[in-house]
Amino acid sequence: MTALDLSSPVAVVGTGTMGQGIAQVALVAGHRVRLFDAVPGRAQDAAAAIGARLDRLVEKDRLTGAERDAARARLLPAADLAELADCSLVVEAVLERLDVKQDLFRALEDLVDEDCLLATNTSSLSVTAIGGALRSPGRLVGLHFFNPAPLLPLVEVVSGFATDVSSATRAYEMARAWGKTPVACADTPGFIVNRIARPFYAEAFAVYEAQGADPATIDAVLRESGGFRMGAFELTDLIGQDVNESVTHSVWQSFFQDVRFTPSLAQRRLVESGRLGRKSGHGWYDYGDDAERAEPHTAEQAQPPAYVVAEGDLGPASELLALIREAGIQVREEDEDHGSRLVLPGGGQLALADGQTSVEFRDVVYFDLALDYRRATRIALSASQDTSPQTLAEATGLFQALGKDVSVIGDVPGMIVARTVARIVDLAHDAVAKGVATEEDIDTAMRLGVNYPLGPFEWSRRLGRNWAYALLDDLHLRDPSGRYAPSLALYRHAYASDKREGSTS
Repeated sequence: MTALDLSSPVAVVGTGTMGQGIAQVALVAGHRVRLFDAVPGRAQDAAAAIGARLDRLVEKDRLTGAERDAARARLLPAADLAELADCSLVVEAVLERLDVKQDLFRALEDLVDEDCLLATNTSSLSVTAIGGALRSPGRLVGLHFFNPAPLLPLVEVVSGFATDVSSATRAYEMARAWGKTPVACADTPGFIVNRIARPFYAEAFAVYEAQGADPATIDAVLRESGGFRMGAFELTDLIGQDVNESVTHSVWQSFFQDVRFTPSLAQRRLVESGRLGRKSGHGWYDYGDDAERAEPHTAEQAQPPAYVVAEGDLGPASELLALIREAGIQVREEDEDHGSRLVLPGGGQLALADGQTSVEFRDVVYFDLALDYRRATRIALSASQDTSPQTLAEATGLFQALGKDVSVIGDVPGMIVARTVARIVDLAHDAVAKGVATEEDIDTAMRLGVNYPLGPFEWSRRLGRNWAYALLDDLHLRDPSGRYAPSLALYRHAYASDKREGSTS
């Protein structure tokens, strides 16, 4: 099964931002495109807006004048739904209400040919439920574009319970022919991206709600240590707090209020107060003209230790030893089988976040996970009220000597980056085990859909097979609500590694 022939007309129903974007993608690919909107005049307005965007593409040398003129000639606003009867593909981007979408597809089913592919751009509703209203649900497929559709490459091709394999294949090949990067997934709440991305927001909000750190500090750690392009607070301000919370709530409800997807009460209060982010002028941050930029907590300069003692293997943080030596600090290595840590001159210990809390131990400072400890510009440290000032100062000075800003947060198990990445890895393994998508497609979706520095399985391979499971298992012991309980899929992944290594534990 191949993509649609360019001679086949394509229709887009719904002329909001997403509908216009999808129409532009199809136009630039070479199709004739018919635009329809139930509100009179909106299709014509949308066509004019698309034409203006084509003009800007010419100004940026991304289209020639001749290509723009040809695309404009192929764009036809439709005054009546019946004008879509000869289309080979109809994509809807209308209101996110099940009854509205079902009514639309029932009407289309009476108009178009039997081989016309029907596609929904829904981001939160069940493709299966939408198709359930049709006589022939096998030809309905989800085509979830990301906003702005002309710029973002990812398209989730979603197969409902009754979607024919041939329909999904046609949609996949068509998206690829349009210059997009398609990924295939089953009809599950949130599909790939909106399902697996939930912990990125949820864990940042949880650290904030536990008074572990303020939004600016959490965002800075996610960016400068975790390698994420934006932090959770600034990103949800950009998306819109109401939009982000709505998606979270939809996924949570669709999973029968699974505690792993529980929405944030702090975000709920933000929405209730009308602080929706950039579009309202205030969200987690203030965007008023006179507002001061929120700055992350950064520790004052401290004296670095003269030496550290490395006990055991630091695992994902092993590259720190080379950085410490390069900074002129002596590293004494000792083989120990009871832990992985750095011992500081004052006798305190420095350990990578592992899901435990500092207060449980005599004198321990935890440091957070980094995507790349050499390139990271900020490191978070976590200490309890019982941690000695000397140990915290030596730990701070150590990372400052490596050229890092240091943010000291509360005694938060799993800290910020580590718990976030562990939960993302867990949800990804769970999704594969349940047939949602392949490892490769999940990694592609998370890199392209939300600009993650690594896909979940790339993280998993880099950190070690047992890392995420061990961290979440420790977190679950300290918060037995079920939120951090590792999935059976992640357990099997970690246990299989142990068996290969001959472990009986």
